[in-house]
Amino acid sequence: MYEYMNFYINGQWVAPATVNSLEVINPATEQAMGVISLGSKADVDKAVAAAKAAFPSWSRTTREERMAYLEAIIAGYQKRMGDLATAISQEMGAPMWLANAAQAPAALGHFMQALEVLKTYEFDEVRGNHRLHKEPIGVCALITPWNWPINQIACKVAPALATGCTMVLKPSEVAPIDAMIFAEIVDEAGLPPGVFNLVNGDGAGVGTALTSHPDVDMVSFTGSTRAGVAIAKTAADTVKRVAQELGGKSANIILDDADFESAVAGGVKGCFMNSGQSCNAPTRMLVPAARLEEATAIAKAAAATIVPGMPEAEGTVIGPVASEVQYQKIQALLQKGIAEGAELVVGGPGKPEGLSTGYFVRPTIFSNVNNQMTIAREEIFGPVLSILPYEDEEDAIAIANDTPYGLSGYVSGSQERALKVASRLRTGNVHINGAEIDFSCPFGGFKQSGNGREWGREGFEEYLEVKTVFGAGSAASA
Repeated sequence: MYEYMNFYINGQWVAPATVNSLEVINPATEQAMGVISLGSKADVDKAVAAAKAAFPSWSRTTREERMAYLEAIIAGYQKRMGDLATAISQEMGAPMWLANAAQAPAALGHFMQALEVLKTYEFDEVRGNHRLHKEPIGVCALITPWNWPINQIACKVAPALATGCTMVLKPSEVAPIDAMIFAEIVDEAGLPPGVFNLVNGDGAGVGTALTSHPDVDMVSFTGSTRAGVAIAKTAADTVKRVAQELGGKSANIILDDADFESAVAGGVKGCFMNSGQSCNAPTRMLVPAARLEEATAIAKAAAATIVPGMPEAEGTVIGPVASEVQYQKIQALLQKGIAEGAELVVGGPGKPEGLSTGYFVRPTIFSNVNNQMTIAREEIFGPVLSILPYEDEEDAIAIANDTPYGLSGYVSGSQERALKVASRLRTGNVHINGAEIDFSCPFGGFKQSGNGREWGREGFEEYLEVKTVFGAGSAASA
């Protein structure tokens, strides 16, 4: 049982202003696996004040000083990798194989990438007789979700530290334990007091206080589009920068010249990975209408290999979804799919056989779905795949783009055709023939999937302001 009742503020573990404890539930057992405190505006004020006080000196540190701190965090993180994987598995339900292979290591990748960018980044530029200085934006509010918890913390904290910003982190109250372990790593690395601060809490109590705070210069948020809209409205009064990575309903276009067996089976596995709780999951599979029956049969066979089970059990492919709230939402959408006439191929409402306790969802495939059905338009965030038929390439592109979201896209087929289709998708990322992500490349979406970018050089630059000094010539910067 994890117990983290204090917050990390100004280099110290401090008690909350008001006692308000919350049990953290293990979604596989429905039992408490930890307890934390929920913060309030008073805690936020204290943390923001610490970050504001630390900014003048931290923002003036040298490249080499910040590199040394990042290296210390990386070393500390490597030592605690196993602890982080175990905590993530228990707090949000990831199978231990996934926690060890991807959930915990992903954060290390972001810190190593931020370090690489920092090593060579040009913060100053001469343009004519003038100089451009790229400077840290200031105090950042970092608000992160529960689905890839430490990954999302790292891809915000790492570039914020590297650029010279100070910050207040609010991790998800659904999966906060990994964040507390991370704060211990940061503390051990010896960052100056106030540079990194952590306050646990919910959106209403801590999130709103952070996003509306006049001394916060930037908000970086990952989560639902609904919450992102609310944050943008709250932040607008103080005209702060808001960078958001929000929902998705990504189309996976299988062209008729693709390796059909591989592309369809791979699409099923990609959709169901992490119990379908990835914003960029390929949840709409678009296949040629003439091959719908074939694609459905391949998908059904692939789904049989997706074994739900307890996170620590050998052979488990997916664990539970993260909370009862998520479970109930998914169940309602499964019923909606049936009611609207989609063909239920496998899975459906209820829990998998032998898993009566825990928020387990049956891996589900609907076929013969049309793009106006609720299951094709709303982000389900569970192991649910919709297969949609298309008539020709133009039709596939039109269906793929007919969504308020634009986070990711997937295309399988001959390289030349796939690239042409990719160029017409209104999404921030496109994966060609199963290509994997790369932390050196930007991640983010079009339309209601957000604004700004994370990862790599572009994610680094989100935390910088540009100052133009007219008439400075090529004189050295101060």
